[in-house]
Amino acid sequence: MKNSSSDSQPEELESSKKPTVRKKRRDDFKFGPTLGVGSYSTVALAYEKDSGREYAMKMLLKRHIIKEKKVPQVEREKRVLSRLDHPFFVKLFFTFQDSERLYFGLSVARHGELLSKINLLGKFNVKCTRFYTAEIVAALEHMHSLKIIHRDLKPENILFNDDMHIQITDFGTAKELDQSLSASEPQSSSFVGTAQYVSPELLNDKQICVGSDLWALGCIIFQMLTGKFPFQAPNEYLTFQQVINCRYTFPEEGFDPDAKDLIEKLLKLDPKSRLGSEQCGGYAALKSHSFFNGVDWDNITETTAPEEMLSLEDSSDDEEDLSKIVQDFEKTFIDNESATDLFEQQQSQVTEELSASDPDDISGFGLPTQMSNSDREKWLQKQSQTEWDYFAHGKLILKRGQLEKKRGLSVKLRQFLLTEGPKLLYIDPDSKVVKGEIPWSSDMKAELKSFRSFSVHTPNRTYHLIDKTNNAMKWCKKIEEVKKLYFSNKNSNEK
Repeated sequence: MKNSSSDSQPEELESSKKPTVRKKRRDDFKFGPTLGVGSYSTVALAYEKDSGREYAMKMLLKRHIIKEKKVPQVEREKRVLSRLDHPFFVKLFFTFQDSERLYFGLSVARHGELLSKINLLGKFNVKCTRFYTAEIVAALEHMHSLKIIHRDLKPENILFNDDMHIQITDFGTAKELDQSLSASEPQSSSFVGTAQYVSPELLNDKQICVGSDLWALGCIIFQMLTGKFPFQAPNEYLTFQQVINCRYTFPEEGFDPDAKDLIEKLLKLDPKSRLGSEQCGGYAALKSHSFFNGVDWDNITETTAPEEMLSLEDSSDDEEDLSKIVQDFEKTFIDNESATDLFEQQQSQVTEELSASDPDDISGFGLPTQMSNSDREKWLQKQSQTEWDYFAHGKLILKRGQLEKKRGLSVKLRQFLLTEGPKLLYIDPDSKVVKGEIPWSSDMKAELKSFRSFSVHTPNRTYHLIDKTNNAMKWCKKIEEVKKLYFSNKNSNEK
């Protein structure tokens, strides 16, 4: 009996052992084109050699994260992504690290942002708006059940997968609520978010709750149906005033009455009075609103996207057509050594090379307020020798260069001049005719998309630009520099 017992023990121990899962390594992947560049990360298309699966590989330089004090933000993003298990969120499959970087293996959202689709179509019809509003509601219901608040829900953070279903992303500023408290109870929060979508309770009391995301939902529905923000003013301060007073207007004609009623019930100053809050019946009441008549909530993840959106799959308005990149992926592989070199080169550009001298950039002489009279004369003399001096009308050209200007499916080459004033002109390089001007305001924002593409956001329009010399970062830096120079001083003087 003893022998029998002792013989069986190793077998039992053996069966209780779990197979060891080897941590992934960089060498397990082949890396393709860069999909995007953030302030402290680069995302590249990656192909796993063994499985053949594709991932959007987010790579973060450790030294840069530590230097910029972003460690809590990175940890929070990983933790939140690990908890979210729903088809309407970008999925985190794995993480690993080496001596220099952290890697997040994410699902690939091939078809761009909700914002780009709104810009491309001008606005959505009611059917399309209902479809994507229902998907956002289903996603928020799951997220809020976990007591997670996004805090920066907006069309730029809503992506599309192969089937044109949503993939909500960017959880670096998300907040995990105290599990012992109700998700509808306001909790303290630092200021994060975007002016056009920020909730009044954050502005008034520096507090948030699930109702803060419901407020953003109301703003997004309004934007899908009109192509415009419900809250928009010449500057951020006035926009905030509109928000805290809930001051917005619907178009006079043609606005769907059910959509109007839903928006009005979401854009309530008191978060507890917003449809979807616990005090107003929760998500059951929100999903029962007449705007959602016909929505199959039980099978929402299997419902086919509207035809007008499926037709946009191959006509992305984004700066990079990610669908085409993916289709050509196996032809564009680069080996891991080259990928490492490329990543180092790109990240180095982000953190260090922006200050490098540029013959088309006045940085070598400083900004206008920093220049001596002699330096100003030197630059004006240099400028006078170019064919573009005429368009500056005696003002300093702070930066110039040729960019491709993309609108819908149209791409046109333009000479851009950033001058004192400030002015940002674009000119036909052949006919030498001024074709337009990007209007300046304190709300203007330059957003880097990749090393060759960037967007300039203004209150009424987003300009999509491509720099084939891979110096998009320098354009973004210069635009933000000039905005700070002119508008920071103006705001401080007004105060």
